[in-house]
Amino acid sequence: MRFLPGLMLLLPLASPFAHAELMDDVNDRGELRIALEGNLPPFSFKQDGRLTGFDVELGEMLAQELEVHSSLLVTDSADLLSGVESGKYDVAINHIALTPELQDRFDFSEPYLTSPELAIPFQKDNPAFQGSLDKALQRIKADGRLAALSEKWLEAETPPQ
Repeated sequence: MRFLPGLMLLLPLASPFAHAELMDDVNDRGELRIALEGNLPPFSFKQDGRLTGFDVELGEMLAQELEVHSSLLVTDSADLLSGVESGKYDVAINHIALTPELQDRFDFSEPYLTSPELAIPFQKDNPAFQGSLDKALQRIKADGRLAALSEKWLEAETPPQ
């Protein structure tokens, strides 16, 4: 019976809801940590010493829509998804296709390009973040910014409607 009060105090920590929602973390930090490889033109690459490309500009637009700063973090392919999974990065914007294997490990935004069907992975079980990210993508699509970005960097690619 002596253990009962201590156990009662520990129970909330064991709850699956005890972890912070990713959207709360992003808002508290005031930044969206975006992982990308940085060496894959036209998606992300350095030009005149500055990181640029489709994925870079999309990440910056999404952060702006989420009303936080973008933190573009260049990494290699081995760290990209494992870093998202561990919480080192909030998202990976690196022309990642929705595959059944990845859908087992991550939740995804709605697709932002259809050929192949590309989306943004993030840690599972973050419904508020997913909703905010999808709404941000929808606004970028609706006002034509995503189409303009696709035309600028990818020419033939078209965003889904």
